Amino acid sequence: MTISLILLSVVALTAAVPVPRTLTRAAWPERDPVVALWVWQCLVATVLLCCLTALALGAAAVFGTVRAQLFAPAPPGVAEAYDLSAGPLWTAALTVLLACGAAWTTAMLARELVEARRRRARSRSHLRERAPDLPAGLPTARGPLLVLEDEYPDAWWMPGSPPQLIVTTGALRRLTDHQVDAVLTHERGHARAHHDWLLHLSTALATGFPRVPLFAHFCEQTHRLVELAADDTASRRCGHLTTALALIELNQHRGVLSCASSHRLLGERVDRLLEPQPRLGRRHRAMTTATAALVPLVPLLITFAPGLTALS
Repeated sequence: MTISLILLSVVALTAAVPVPRTLTRAAWPERDPVVALWVWQCLVATVLLCCLTALALGAAAVFGTVRAQLFAPAPPGVAEAYDLSAGPLWTAALTVLLACGAAWTTAMLARELVEARRRRARSRSHLRERAPDLPAGLPTARGPLLVLEDEYPDAWWMPGSPPQLIVTTGALRRLTDHQVDAVLTHERGHARAHHDWLLHLSTALATGFPRVPLFAHFCEQTHRLVELAADDTASRRCGHLTTALALIELNQHRGVLSCASSHRLLGERVDRLLEPQPRLGRRHRAMTTATAALVPLVPLLITFAPGLTALS
């Protein structure tokens, strides 16, 4: 068991510190943000799996009840292969630390979801004030697109049940038909990919563990990459120039494409649309995606290796 815990610690530290810093300096994520988002998710899953499996092994070594329940379905000889009774003294401290980390992570995720629901409720309440329900006798169901009377150009996607896309009359007057289509396609790209869930997860982890490089970079890069991915969705349908012009028009003050984005990111996105780089090759994308998907299996392999060896 000691070797398994050491290996899990090495994998977790490698995925949490040097790999994220290397990935943030790489140039290829800008060319294919969807694949980059997948790589970041796999890195986070790897670290979380390392912590969970180490917690399970540590708890089994410290608490006999946990050990009995954990290895109850296993054939004879599997529990002996882990040598849980001979665990070092620091196993108890590591188990307590990991248990506290798991509880804190759960609390941060719950807090983020509650706050997101509250923000959404406030937004819907404000929306009802600006767009009240129709009088009795008229259809009350709203479609997926809602137009608000407002001279300020803006548009946004409001997740929830039902989800809704809102655009102001100011945006409709300022933008051409093709540019409006680009804006709507951009926001539909966010909705179809469920980017709001990724943003909630990354924000919760970064808030709970601000000093962990992986979680800090994951939050920063997720906010950046989801915008790049939605830009790509819009540009594939409406063209790079049209999407860039829509981005500029809406962001002369503040608009949909700049939400949660800095001015630096805004300029980067416009430059990227005006001078588009080729996407990663199909083989490169497939290899990167497959390799990233295999990385979270490493902590599982380390955890189950002693038991599999005992069975062989």
